Amino acid sequence: MITSVLVANRGEIACRVFRTCRDLGIRTVAVHSDPDADALHVREADLAVRLPGATPADTYLRAELVVKAALDAGADAVHPGYGFLSENPDFARAVMDAGLVWIGPPPAAIEAMASKTRAKQLMDIEPLGEVTEADLPVLVKAAAGGGGRGMRVVRQLADLDVELAAARAEALSAFGDGEVFVEPYVEGGRHVEVQVLADTHGTVWTLGTRDCSLQRRHQKVIEEAPAPGLSPELLEEIRVLAERAVRAVDYVGAGTVEFLVADGAAHFLEMNTRLQVEHPVTEAVFGLDLVALQLRIAEGEALEPEPPAPRGHAVEARLYAEDPAAAFAPQTGTLHRLAVPGTVRLDTGYTDGDTIGVHYDAMLAKVVAHAPTRAAAVRALAGALERAEVHGPVTNRELLVRSLRHPEFTAARMDTGFYERHLDELTAPEEDPYAPLAAALAAATRVRSRFGGFRNVPSQPQTRAYRTEPAGTEHEVRYRHTRAGGFEADGVQVVSAAPDRVILEVGGVRRPFTVAAYGDRVYVNGTALTALPRFTDPSEQRAPGSLLAPMPGTVVRLADGLAEGGAVTEGQPLIWLEAMKMEHRICAPATGTLTALHTAVGRQVEVGSLLAEVALVVEETP
Repeated sequence: MITSVLVANRGEIACRVFRTCRDLGIRTVAVHSDPDADALHVREADLAVRLPGATPADTYLRAELVVKAALDAGADAVHPGYGFLSENPDFARAVMDAGLVWIGPPPAAIEAMASKTRAKQLMDIEPLGEVTEADLPVLVKAAAGGGGRGMRVVRQLADLDVELAAARAEALSAFGDGEVFVEPYVEGGRHVEVQVLADTHGTVWTLGTRDCSLQRRHQKVIEEAPAPGLSPELLEEIRVLAERAVRAVDYVGAGTVEFLVADGAAHFLEMNTRLQVEHPVTEAVFGLDLVALQLRIAEGEALEPEPPAPRGHAVEARLYAEDPAAAFAPQTGTLHRLAVPGTVRLDTGYTDGDTIGVHYDAMLAKVVAHAPTRAAAVRALAGALERAEVHGPVTNRELLVRSLRHPEFTAARMDTGFYERHLDELTAPEEDPYAPLAAALAAATRVRSRFGGFRNVPSQPQTRAYRTEPAGTEHEVRYRHTRAGGFEADGVQVVSAAPDRVILEVGGVRRPFTVAAYGDRVYVNGTALTALPRFTDPSEQRAPGSLLAPMPGTVVRLADGLAEGGAVTEGQPLIWLEAMKMEHRICAPATGTLTALHTAVGRQVEVGSLLAEVALVVEETP
């Protein structure tokens, strides 16, 4: 019987596995890199072992270090979580060779399915060989791993070599395996998957379907179970194919078989030989704890002949520290507060006061709602996210709320091109015009409480300026202190004002605002505002043509031949940054000459760092 489990992972999934282990009375062991020394998963574990270093390649991807950590801590089993080494057959063998229980599928099954190319061959599907114009568009895809890493859509043949190289580099960095392949890119399809569970006694469960069509950069954003709107015939076809994949490799444990559904047909994509990020929606619908079942299976117990019957509908949204309006650029900094109201489930690897760094995935949490119907679950999740307090870096929260309420999603007519079609409208600024006023009144209340009362004479109007984040809209607010100790504001009645709560009356309707301040950043309900100084800091001025780092990260690549004095063209990728498991291109803002290059491959940069300068070509007026 398992008594102590090391989770070979970090963040949210480590905390998730620890929760079940505590419920079962099993001791927990965490591993951590140096940046993660005080992370939530470390604080929640009974024991923790340091993996010296900062990058995944030096820490969480070092199989020998993880196995040694398990032995040093006295663990008798290893749970891989997802990502990192979770689909690495050599790691599974190393765990078992060390006399530890591997809470996952047999290494041979991982080997058969971990490579997407071999998995397709197993299902009698061959990848594309020589790509021609007639094959476009195509998808370049990493053979190992998941999470959207190493994936590129290619629509022009001239871009293929560049995208192949980029995908290989990203896959090698993320999974230690640079193999990639090319397959047809099916547009307008839905991403549908089946949760599977198999024991060592020959029982296989296929636990319904999940729809994961809402994706950005081929990484899932909103998932739900069951997948809506599929015919009984198609559901049965998907179930049969999923079971066929499981039995083809004598699979044991939890896994996921993924399909692309288009024109009423299901196309096999891959089998993930691990627990998926979106597993909570299946747990909610079937009333199961999949981690507990993984542990039972690893101990040799048998599943019941049939799984429990499904009930209701569940929807999950992934809350990321990123700016959707800026090409989903990841964000870093202090997470001051994370609180989601209602009866939703919150799975997270962060808590108030934690730091979001540059080395790992930008996901802060998963928020899951379960209800008797799809409409009720979607409404509950959207409402909970709308009321959530997320104080810290910019997040995709507003995008999630708008996505859940978009008519295409509510009618279950979405596909994998949803954000390609609707991102601009979903990220268009939509600000509360009264939020700056509430922030100003709360700030004035703090000043009053700090310096005492007011003289019994009429006061002059006060002004405060704020910039809405991340939209960048600036507001100047005017208000006046009254003799009675309150406030007046043009067109708005101030019912009450306190440092943390302001009530305004607009057109006879009272509007409450909760206010929280952290330095010059203020959060009013869901709106983030930055208090502006009275005078501009000259050091913040940058010349036109300056290329600034949009996020902190590591410079992993420069354009071939990039050097000072060289010509560049508008939109040309010049510098590649890697941050939070994603690669980002910094492109020339216009055609001109590179006059200065301030960075090099391997250099760590902070947000706003000056990377390069381009002298723009100015066309003379005849």
